[in-house]
Amino acid sequence: MPAAFAWPARIYWEDTDAGGVVYYANYLKFLERARTEWLRTLGVEQRELLDFHRLLFAVVHVDADYRRPARYGDLLQVTCAVASHTRTSVTFAQEVYRDQPRGRTAADRQRTGRVPGCAHFPAPTDT
Repeated sequence: MPAAFAWPARIYWEDTDAGGVVYYANYLKFLERARTEWLRTLGVEQRELLDFHRLLFAVVHVDADYRRPARYGDLLQVTCAVASHTRTSVTFAQEVYRDQPRGRTAADRQRTGRVPGCAHFPAPTDT
């Protein structure tokens, strides 16, 4: 498997609970952003996939193991790599580290996204 893409994410108050610890669901936001930025480095814009190719990623499964809390002010590294793929789905291996990859793992994730055709979605409109 090629080296994972890493995207930095600083933790702000809006990401935390009252105790300054990252709220668990916000890790999913970090994963989504890292995957989107990884695709951008490859020249792929998800809006263009939808508008011109009528394709999109629909996350259908997420496994998460929370190992150590991330806190207000931490700088995380969120990685993204393709673990496996078929014609209609891709599984991403993603991890969240404090400081640097191979540092202290905050969370591990496996995400499976389906890439359905969008015939059943309405055509995008200009708004």
